[in-house]
Amino acid sequence: MTGNDERDARPRAMEAAAVAPRRKPSAYPEPFARPFAGREKRALGEVFGLMNFGVNLTRLAPGAWSALLHRHSRQDEFVYILEGAPTLVTEEGETKLAPGMCAGFPAGGVAHHLVNRTDTDALYLEIGDRTPGDSAAYPADDLEARLGPDGGWRFFHKDGRSY
Repeated sequence: MTGNDERDARPRAMEAAAVAPRRKPSAYPEPFARPFAGREKRALGEVFGLMNFGVNLTRLAPGAWSALLHRHSRQDEFVYILEGAPTLVTEEGETKLAPGMCAGFPAGGVAHHLVNRTDTDALYLEIGDRTPGDSAAYPADDLEARLGPDGGWRFFHKDGRSY
């Protein structure tokens, strides 16, 4: 094998449902984590060692949210609906989504999130880049997030105090 033995040992293809879901439904601090108890993310990109962008297969149970209403400073995001009918909520209004629909959010653009207001699960692909120095603003909450050097999110009050 080459100098990239670990990368060479990764699978080339696999069933997406076989990827284990993340153990923790949300990285948000309390009290913000509650709406995510019904969210299940499978980090597909990590299985293949993708470094420049992430891909998640995300399932929202009835009543669950994808995230808090947010916008990224540097990261573009894209979602593609596979099953169900989640509602896209933005600062500009709401749009009911359906299988085959997609939505995109350029860095610095409109704040957004998905909410499952139906009685069946919603399943979608979530794709975002991994631009260093990214941060997230949450216009409806006393919360800001900064991407740390280790790739993990750090959460702060809007006045700069840490959670």
